[in-house]
Amino acid sequence: MKNSEASAARKNKRKLLWTEIKKSKHYYVLMAPFAILFLTFTVLPVIMSLGISFSYFNLLEPPRFVGLDNYIKLFLEDDIFIIALKNTLILAVVTGPISYMMAFLFAWLINELGPKLRSFLTLVFYAPSISGNAFLMWLLIFSGDVHGYANSFLIRFGFVNNPIQWLKDPEYMLLVIIVVQLWLSLGVSFLAFIAGLQSVDKTLYEAGAVDGIRNRWQELWYITLPSMRPQLLFGAVMQITTTLAIAAVSMQLVGFPSVQYAGHTIVTHLIDFGTVRYDLGYASAIATVLFLIMITTNLVVRQVLRKVGK
Repeated sequence: MKNSEASAARKNKRKLLWTEIKKSKHYYVLMAPFAILFLTFTVLPVIMSLGISFSYFNLLEPPRFVGLDNYIKLFLEDDIFIIALKNTLILAVVTGPISYMMAFLFAWLINELGPKLRSFLTLVFYAPSISGNAFLMWLLIFSGDVHGYANSFLIRFGFVNNPIQWLKDPEYMLLVIIVVQLWLSLGVSFLAFIAGLQSVDKTLYEAGAVDGIRNRWQELWYITLPSMRPQLLFGAVMQITTTLAIAAVSMQLVGFPSVQYAGHTIVTHLIDFGTVRYDLGYASAIATVLFLIMITTNLVVRQVLRKVGK
């Protein structure tokens, strides 16, 4: 009797679902182009990469199944990957939270200004993230001779006697990458925060004042942040993706590979095996590990953001 009732309930659910789909068919038609592109160029490659990670594949021969060999080699035999993993985590832990808070802080400050000044400052802060020749400027600043701006400043004021090899000395490479990455970090998440702040219902602040909110910090915590949770989550996802996928900054500034792999990251390691050595099975294993790290970090950040305003 219970089985028949459960079966009838499932049929009713399927019928209701199909009815809702038919009612909303226009929305599904509009979503279809994006859904097809997303499945074709994002979901399918991820699934294929996961499968290839259990094989040896060099593009010249058919993939050959090797089981967990790639992952065993990655964690137990590949010392360079361990260096890349350590560098990536350091960059993510340092630049991720700082750049996230910087993006929100600047957006919050700019939001109170007039429309014209706000638009101008938005462009000023956002411009570095889309500057194509940004690395040239930083190469001049951190040049290893006395003509580099950083060395010239330090020597002139007596902080050092000899030029520092900022881009060749392993002691300073990661520091330079962190500085440049922070400068480039006010990107899409910064724009999302500005949009979120602009969309907050102003009447909520009036209601909050009636309920006992007395200062800007209380407004921020109890009204502003809870009202823009979608933008906060979007910004967090973008920052996680950006900080865990640092590669261009490292390659352009400290070289590929860098001295003693001091600027090596997971993505540069992936590029090395994927586009230089053409060991796509091993490169797919690296990509899978990076994907799992991103997913785990994303879940942790979601849990943290749910506590905002509580």
